[in-house]
Amino acid sequence: MVIFIRSFRFIGAAEVGLVNKRFGRRLTADQAIAFHGEAGYQGRLLMPGLRFKLWPVFSVTKHPWVRVSPGEIGVVISQLGAPLPIGAKSAQYKDVFANFTDLDTFLAEGGQKGVQRPVLPPGSLLPLHPLAFLVLTASRVYGVPMSGGARRAAPAAESFGLIPEQLRVTFVQPQADQDVVAVVTTLEGLAPEGGDIASRLGGFQDITDLEAADAPDAEKIEAILASKNGQHNNYQDYQAFLDHGGRIGLQHDPLLYGSYLLNPFLVSVELVPMLVVRQGEVAVIKAYVGLPTVDTSGEDFKFGSIVRPGHRGIWNEPLRTGKYAINPRLYAAEIVPTSILTLNWANETSAAHNLDAALSPIDGKSREGFVFGIDLQVQIHVPDSHAPKVISMVGTMQNLVNEVLQSAVGNYFRNALQELPAVQFIETRDVVQQKAQEYITGYLTKYEVETRGVYIQDVIFPPELVAVLTEREIANQERVTFEEQQRAQAVRVDLERVRGTADMQKELAQANVNVDIQKAGAAARSAAAEGEASFVRLTGQAEADKRRAIGLAEAKAIEALGLAKAAGYEAQVQALGQSATAAVAVAGAVADGQIKIVPDVLVGGGDASGAITGLAATLTGALRTWGSPSVLSPAAVGTEPAPAVEPGSSVAEARTGQGTA
Repeated sequence: MVIFIRSFRFIGAAEVGLVNKRFGRRLTADQAIAFHGEAGYQGRLLMPGLRFKLWPVFSVTKHPWVRVSPGEIGVVISQLGAPLPIGAKSAQYKDVFANFTDLDTFLAEGGQKGVQRPVLPPGSLLPLHPLAFLVLTASRVYGVPMSGGARRAAPAAESFGLIPEQLRVTFVQPQADQDVVAVVTTLEGLAPEGGDIASRLGGFQDITDLEAADAPDAEKIEAILASKNGQHNNYQDYQAFLDHGGRIGLQHDPLLYGSYLLNPFLVSVELVPMLVVRQGEVAVIKAYVGLPTVDTSGEDFKFGSIVRPGHRGIWNEPLRTGKYAINPRLYAAEIVPTSILTLNWANETSAAHNLDAALSPIDGKSREGFVFGIDLQVQIHVPDSHAPKVISMVGTMQNLVNEVLQSAVGNYFRNALQELPAVQFIETRDVVQQKAQEYITGYLTKYEVETRGVYIQDVIFPPELVAVLTEREIANQERVTFEEQQRAQAVRVDLERVRGTADMQKELAQANVNVDIQKAGAAARSAAAEGEASFVRLTGQAEADKRRAIGLAEAKAIEALGLAKAAGYEAQVQALGQSATAAVAVAGAVADGQIKIVPDVLVGGGDASGAITGLAATLTGALRTWGSPSVLSPAAVGTEPAPAVEPGSSVAEARTGQGTA
């Protein structure tokens, strides 16, 4: 009765019964579990329920089903099966193995000892043979180690070189401040071909095919960035990874965002920043894997190799705006700003970048030895198509700033300032700035970099020069102040004048009216005077013309009369003779009153007889004179008629005297 009762075993709902046969044939040396009635642990398990196993021939121990909690994975280690090939770290997996619940099939199909390549997913609940398989999870280890016997407790995961975190689902997700990808390193497989530092499924044969088809560079870049992880379910199917040519070591294709069931014995991951190329930037790629280097830069370029995408070297085509799942261990990306880059030689750095963190104000001495501190700003631009050559020449943008620009700009300003007096530098600051831009532009052209501006932001003057300039400026300001005061007083004078004018506006208006009236009267009088003058002038002219005409007429008449008289005298002389004609002429003249016979005043002696005697003598002399041929000539008689001799004249008196004589 006791034997019968003890032969019944109740197996719980989540348990299996491991049967140990105490009597029977012995197992061979390489067997651990009995499948054909041998003594020892049996291959068949007792499933949940009331089970009968004759005691004391069989003993039964209960073991829980393998339970993989959410967020965890189960790594299966087989303690049974064929030995692993030399160099192998994990057992080959076949689809017939399924979840390792059928131990007979596993062994019959060539299952191997050791770490199994697939892992049990979260939520798995499986009745695995506790002696055939060990299952490692983050929370516990299922199974019984062969060396410890069925009664020994299972060891922790640390005993297998793992930590609980490695037995959890691998999550690749955005971090707090950046996007990431998971760089994968595989721990089993053949070595990479050709000395490559990383494995890419199929190598770069697809790039070779694209080059043969003369495909554009952009298409090659797309092929390189395209992931081949779909061929092995993102390293979760490690057997498929090896079957498709996967090799040990660093892998070309990283993992993107998601959750992955990765065997920690075979795959390790590292989260690294995703390559993010923002607007106004390009990424110059330095490839450490790919086809052999074939330089495309030309013979004139002596600063390294520029290659096509897919070859080792600096790609001639940079990556533009976007996010790229690229392995930074294999492709180093140098971010090159293609927008205008502002660099400050100052104590503060630019907010948009940190390239000028090592730059400081430029110190220079003037000709007199004054030390100046110059805050400088330089704006540069790297064309996107020139970015690969720039990086090939200088290595990084930081090198361009620290090694190239800092020395060139600093030395130029020190040399330029040393040649100038301090005051001249201050006064011709814009000229110095313009020459600096010309110099820096020519210098950076050698590096395929454009210069967009050079600006002297601030000049820190030495204290002693500041004192001199301050005194000079104070003097200039005082002079300006005095000039302003002078102009203010002049304005005040004008104001007073205007104010006085305004006060006298009524009188001024009346005076202006009077002035206008006087001007009008003067104008009227002037017009009248001008009219009268014109009248007098015209009247005088007319009178003069009249007199001139009368004179001419009288002259003509006199001339005609003289000519007539001359003709008469000629006839008279011929008829009477000169003496008789003279006497007639004198008589005529006396008769006309032209010759005075008796003077107006007769001066005589004491009596009247004396006066008469003198008068007679005078008349006789005159007659003789007039009787001469010259007097009686036509010229004397006709041309000079009597009216021409004014009475009382000396000639008349003479003639009178002559006549009297």
